[in-house]
Amino acid sequence: MQRPTGVTILAILALIGGILGVLGGLGALAGGAAIAGVNATGAAGESAALGGALALVGIATLVLGLLNLAFAYGAWTLKSWGWTLGIITAGIGVLIAVIQIVTGNFGALLGLAINGIILYYLYQPNVRAAFGR
Repeated sequence: MQRPTGVTILAILALIGGILGVLGGLGALAGGAAIAGVNATGAAGESAALGGALALVGIATLVLGLLNLAFAYGAWTLKSWGWTLGIITAGIGVLIAVIQIVTGNFGALLGLAINGIILYYLYQPNVRAAFGR
């Protein structure tokens, strides 16, 4: 079966997002390590906590970036598991957006809408059929 245009677009966007996520995650990990190692002010406990928090964000961003890269490949090649991974990554995006909205970041409404549209699209019968679902 031929890959639907929307799936091609999602694969390309997931590839770009995955690359940026991996780079951002590695940067956050490096920043967390640098902050945790700095204690020239004598506030080693605060630096360690901030560095640890940034490292956790970095790990989460790195993992999500890798999941997006895997989805990009699965979508491009129309692997059955690619559809499942697309549902999972969009679902994670919805969850993150909801958490951000609850904590007062209403800019995350855009992320919520985008991930909702992706979920809706992936559940369309022709898209599911393209993935062998």
